[in-house]
Amino acid sequence: MQMLYNSDSFAVVSFDVPPEEGEGPLTRGGYEIVDKFARKEIFIQGALAESFKQGVQALIEAGPATEDEMDAFIERFAVLSQQPLVLH
Repeated sequence: MQMLYNSDSFAVVSFDVPPEEGEGPLTRGGYEIVDKFARKEIFIQGALAESFKQGVQALIEAGPATEDEMDAFIERFAVLSQQPLVLH
């Protein structure tokens, strides 16, 4: 687990789960996106996680992304969240 991004609006955490013995070289995992204002979270994996990763990389390659640009990009995925955020 690694914190990738944390702003006033969103937090993004990466989860990399190594494959179990006999599964092959691919890792399992994904990204947890927390919308702090809506108090909801979503875990994305597979093709959606790969799309998220590629979008973030494109933003970074285009030059220094502002917090507003990153938040706008993350919001496109965060709107899919339906799981309420519960704090323990």
